[in-house]
Amino acid sequence: MSVDVEGKSLVDLLDMLEPAPVPEPISMVPQTWGWGVLAIVLSGLIILGIFAFLRHRQTNAYRREALAELAASDNDAAKIAEILRRTALAAYPRKKVAALHGGDWANFLNQTSDNVSFTDSDGRQLAEAPYRMIKANPDLAALARNWIKSHKRDRTA
Repeated sequence: MSVDVEGKSLVDLLDMLEPAPVPEPISMVPQTWGWGVLAIVLSGLIILGIFAFLRHRQTNAYRREALAELAASDNDAAKIAEILRRTALAAYPRKKVAALHGGDWANFLNQTSDNVSFTDSDGRQLAEAPYRMIKANPDLAALARNWIKSHKRDRTA
């Protein structure tokens, strides 16, 4: 096609240009099978992570409940002793916990958590609390809270 450019204005010449072709839309589908495998593996890991989180949350529901009851106990030694006993019964076999009392109970609490140390007076206070109306010392509630948070759960329970 021969075009006579002489005698034409620049606007006329620009109007004669053909528009550039529109490119094909870019596909968002991965081009290689490796990306598909990676997507499946990542999806599986995310699902497993969610499952593990929910299982951990369900397994430790008794801890959250015990901490809520402890916060509402108003520093009552009898309630603290009851909350500790019920928490231990939820985490350990009944045979191992139900018969413990006095010094054995305090030793059990000390052995099942690394960061808590119930002294003889704390153990005595826990043992006597259900039978006497006494206010717990503030350290007892803090010890109970730490034990509930940090005790090592028995896997066979």
